[in-house]
Amino acid sequence: MKVVYQNIGKDGDGSVALIPEEPEDMWHAYNLISEGDSVRATTIRKVQTESSTGSSTSNRIRTTLTISVENIDFDTQACMLRLKGRNIEENQYVKMGAYHTLDLELNRKFILRKQEWDSVSLERIEQASDPAKSADVAAVVMQEGLAYVCLITSSMTIVRAKIDVLIPRKRKGCVQQHEKALLKFYDQVMQAILRHVNFDIVKCVLIASPGFVRDQFYDYMFQTAIKTDNKLLLDNKSKFMLVHSSSGFKHSLKEVLQDPSVMNKISDTKAASEVKIMETFYTMLQCEPAKAFYGKKHVLKANEAQAVETLMISDKLFRCTDVSERKEYVRLVDSVKENGGDVKIFSSLHVSGEQLDQLTGIAAILRFPMPELEDSDDSDEEKETEDTNK
Repeated sequence: MKVVYQNIGKDGDGSVALIPEEPEDMWHAYNLISEGDSVRATTIRKVQTESSTGSSTSNRIRTTLTISVENIDFDTQACMLRLKGRNIEENQYVKMGAYHTLDLELNRKFILRKQEWDSVSLERIEQASDPAKSADVAAVVMQEGLAYVCLITSSMTIVRAKIDVLIPRKRKGCVQQHEKALLKFYDQVMQAILRHVNFDIVKCVLIASPGFVRDQFYDYMFQTAIKTDNKLLLDNKSKFMLVHSSSGFKHSLKEVLQDPSVMNKISDTKAASEVKIMETFYTMLQCEPAKAFYGKKHVLKANEAQAVETLMISDKLFRCTDVSERKEYVRLVDSVKENGGDVKIFSSLHVSGEQLDQLTGIAAILRFPMPELEDSDDSDEEKETEDTNK
């Protein structure tokens, strides 16, 4: 993301001009824009003109509009952002207060204005505009007849292709159909890798499966690469890594990324650090439950006692429509940082972020045990039981 200019006053009010340069920048823009913000960008508008003879013609005209955002729609597959709202600045083609939809496009500038730029939004801009990109990872999770080709960026896991092929069972004395279907399946997976994996950026390609499917596919791919003299695959052979997974479904990525050998290979990616911290949290939850809590109430109480060492919070919570609730989460993040704690904002499009969302979207590892938080939970449950019995 390119920051053209940043004009923010001391009271937090101001505007920032941004140019999204990569599909992932659209995800950052989605997290930056909230309902009530104003966005200025160029758009295409259909304009009808009437001639002196009474005949009307319609033309598509590119114009610049400023809308007050009322609805935000993000397409994860196309990485496209659509904003809907009312026009708030004079325009010769669009009346004041008229509804219009803006499609934010790659390499096209837009200006975002907020009444209050909080620390989380400013940090997001800093993160998006950082040219030092962390190593990206591609992953193929597969089983016989099913494969997902995914890209794991620093902010999300995107399924680029799903290959689903019916593989006939092996029958006694007739395995040809099975072998033929399997080779067709392997070829489709290989073509999907060639189409969707950019080896200039990707540092590691994980191939995960139960059994020996990954080994058979890997052998097929490189035998084919030698036969066809596919230099792209042959030059990047060292980037491929074979790992075990329990199934060929996308959710198996979670266990794949937790594999110690995989962690070493992708240690400099944000995805790896998120998975690692979630693993630490779950271990703490089992071994020292008084030092690991999730849920807004518990985490806020722990923060009041300055006990939060690591705060894990989903970016989904900063997109809630309730402004006061969003501000409460921002205050919590600022407070944890002021008290010397570490804050990890998880992407809800990552497998680790999905995991955190299942735990209310907020969790914390504490500096010291707080068994009274567990006790307060038990007393709340007892009170609820008493109330229902009355």
